Amino acid sequence: MDTGVSRFPESYNQGITVDPAGGFLFDGTLLSFNGLFKTDARLKQTAGASPEIPPDVTSRDGYNHIGDLSFDPGEGGRVLLPMECFTPGGPNGGNTCGTGGFGVADPATLKWRYYVRLDPADIPKAMWVESSPDGKLLWTSAGNDLIAYNAADVNAANAAPGGPLLKPAVRLTGAVPPNGITGATFYNGRLFLASNVGNAQLQIWSVNTATGQRQLELKRNYRGEPEGLATFTGLGGILHAMVLPAFGVKNPTFGPSKGALVNFAPAGTVRLRLNASPAHARVGVRTRFRFTVTFAQLGGKGPVKGATVRFAGHRAVTNAHGRATLRLSLSRPGSSTARATKSGFRGGLASIRAASSTPTFVGRR
Repeated sequence: MDTGVSRFPESYNQGITVDPAGGFLFDGTLLSFNGLFKTDARLKQTAGASPEIPPDVTSRDGYNHIGDLSFDPGEGGRVLLPMECFTPGGPNGGNTCGTGGFGVADPATLKWRYYVRLDPADIPKAMWVESSPDGKLLWTSAGNDLIAYNAADVNAANAAPGGPLLKPAVRLTGAVPPNGITGATFYNGRLFLASNVGNAQLQIWSVNTATGQRQLELKRNYRGEPEGLATFTGLGGILHAMVLPAFGVKNPTFGPSKGALVNFAPAGTVRLRLNASPAHARVGVRTRFRFTVTFAQLGGKGPVKGATVRFAGHRAVTNAHGRATLRLSLSRPGSSTARATKSGFRGGLASIRAASSTPTFVGRR
């Protein structure tokens, strides 16, 4: 179920991953597809590097394009950058070298560390990479197959140009969705994959990586180009899909000048949490009540934008921080209930108690 849309610069046009230290990591940049960026939890950029792939790597191997990236816990934490050689309109679908690799960057400084090359006998280019929940495998795709490399093999000792060509440890034949893959993330133990259907529809599939069994989870008729996927509790959702304006596509769903991060949550399974302040008031006294609506999932907590808060015959809608305000006076003493609702979520409640404002006099003896 769609829970909202968050906007970001169009230059973040390839992928997204969560930075465990806080915020997110994006990659892309217009035309070059070769930048790496950090943002805070509200998608405000805090750091950037463009180009991220060093010139000597591009000169030697041709790598000039980074796809949907991933965070990996190895080596104290690292960003994995799937690389290919891409020239729009060039031969072989723009793949000019026929090889792929994984770059490794520092998630704090965005500084390039090293890269490894993948054996072209198994994969002609690396368009995306996603670390498994246990950090042991790095998933990507080659043709119609999902393949995974041992994360431990991506190390400085195997670094290019002198290191070996890495071979996959796992292959799931025919597990790639019919329209290919633009981005990936793990959710509830399954590998979720974004597909682009003619720049007119986003499809999200899930795959059981133990069996290769695949199923369609959702589809939306968004005009634009789907890219990366991420799983985190925030921005009003749990599963988040990038949709970019696409070259030559008229009237893109989310406008022509910015990217959209579409936020999803399982319909009807997530309960809103409503906090009210103050929790006590005086009857007949006009009071400013501040409400915060959040939800908790996947071990995290995030605000909910666009939730409706109803209290004492009044209503307000939460902002991007999950906050809403009502100014009113309560007419009778006792407990009153505030309610928060949003389509697809289970409602949340908060109790506010009103006391009589009649003063009490203590007589003298």
